[in-house]
Amino acid sequence: MSPIVTHAADGALPPTRRPWYLHLYVQVLIAIAAGVLIGHFAPATGEAMKPIGDGFIKLVKMIIAPVIFLTIVTGIAGMRDLAAVGRVAGKAFAYFLTFSTLALIVGLIVGNVLRPGAGLNIDPATLDGGKVAEYAAKAHDATLTGFLLNIIPDTFISGLSEGNILQTLFVAILFGIGLAMIGERGERITHALEDLSLAVFKVVSILMKAAPIGAFGAMAFTIGKYGVGTLANLVALVGTFYLTSLVFVIVVLGLMARVCGFSIFRLIAYLKAELLLVLGTSSSESALPSLIEKMERAGCPRSIVGLVVPTGYSFNLDGTNIYMTLAALFIAQATGVDLSLGQQLLLLAVAMLSSKGAAGVTGAGFITLAATLSIVPSVPVAGMALILGVDRFMSECRSLTNFIGNAVATVVVSRWEGRLDRDQFNAALAGRAVPVDQMPADAVPAE
Repeated sequence: MSPIVTHAADGALPPTRRPWYLHLYVQVLIAIAAGVLIGHFAPATGEAMKPIGDGFIKLVKMIIAPVIFLTIVTGIAGMRDLAAVGRVAGKAFAYFLTFSTLALIVGLIVGNVLRPGAGLNIDPATLDGGKVAEYAAKAHDATLTGFLLNIIPDTFISGLSEGNILQTLFVAILFGIGLAMIGERGERITHALEDLSLAVFKVVSILMKAAPIGAFGAMAFTIGKYGVGTLANLVALVGTFYLTSLVFVIVVLGLMARVCGFSIFRLIAYLKAELLLVLGTSSSESALPSLIEKMERAGCPRSIVGLVVPTGYSFNLDGTNIYMTLAALFIAQATGVDLSLGQQLLLLAVAMLSSKGAAGVTGAGFITLAATLSIVPSVPVAGMALILGVDRFMSECRSLTNFIGNAVATVVVSRWEGRLDRDQFNAALAGRAVPVDQMPADAVPAE
C-alpha cells in the first residue's frame, strides 16, 4: 500500500479552511487560560475541577494500550523482515542513550554554572521529611531488577489491560513477530487488525474533542491548589529549569533536526495542539495516541512510529533527566552540601539508570528523583521538601520536553532508516497536510 497523499494534487482545490475557533489547539489554549483564571480568582472552585482533568486522563489511558498494540503489531507484521525490526530498535536505543545522557550533562553543567540553590543555607534537620515520605517509599521499590521484571506481564491479556506501556509494548512486539513468522497465514489477521485500527483511531479522534475540557479541569485544579504565588519562593530554580529545557530543545534537538534536514520550530508548530494538551494536563501520556497518529501522517512509517514512540516514553525522557540533575544540585547547594566531581558523576550515572523507569505521567519525575537521591546519600532526601511546592509547575516543562524529544527521535530514526516520506513530511510541517481530525477514517497511513 502506498502512503496517503496529504496535500492537494496539482489543479485540485485545497481543503476548506475552518474558522479559527474550531481548531483544537485554539480551544485548548482558551481552556487553559480559563482554568488559570478560575484557579486564581476562585481557588476552591478550581480545586473542585480536579475530577474533570482526571477523567480526561483516564479516557486517554483507556485507549493507549489498543493504539500501541495495533500500531506495533501491524507495523512489525507488515515489515516481515525481522532483521529490520532489530535494526530499528538498535538505532532507537542508541539515540535514546545518547540524548538522555546529553540531557543529564546539560542539567549538571547549568546547575554548576548558575547555582540556583546557593546562598539559601537551609539546615536539612529543619525540613519536614514527612512531606516526601510517600515519594521516597515509592522510590524504594524502583530498583533496576524490579523495573525489568515489571516489563513481563502476569498474563498475555494483562499486558493489554493494566495500562503499563512497557508491558503492552512487550506483548505487541512478541505478537507482531509471531504474525511475521507465519507468513501468508498471518496476513489475514494483519489485515483484520489494520481494519480494527481504523475504528480505534476514530475513537482517539472522538476523545480528543474533549481535550479542552480536560485541560481546563487540570489547569484550574493546579492553580487553585498550588497558586501562582508559590512560584515566587523558588523562582530561580523554576526559571533555570525552564530556560535549560528551552536551550536543550532549541540547541541540542534543534541541531539534530537541522542535521536531518528539518526545522525544530516547524515540528513544534505541527504538534502545537498536542503540546498545549500536555501543558494543560502536565502529562505527556495524554497526547501519546495523537502523537502516534500525527507522526504517521507526517510520513514516518508505522513500524518505526510504533517502536520509537512507546519505548521513548520510558527510555527517552530528556526533560526528566534535566530536572533530576538540576534539582539534585539545587538541593545540595541549598543545604550546604558540596559535591565533588566524583560525587556528581556518580549522581549522573545513577540518574541514567533510575530515569529509565519513569513513565510519562504527573509526579513520575519527582519519584525518580527520590530514587536517585536515596542511592546517593551525600544529598539529603528530605531536601526534596524544598521543591515539592513547585514540582507540579516543573512537571509541565518535563512533560513538554519529553514529548518534543520523542517526536524528534521518531523523525530521526525514520530518516536513518531511509524510510521517511519527505514529500509527506514537508507537507505536514508546512501546514499543507489535512488536519488529523478532518481526515476520513479510511485514510489511516499504511506502509
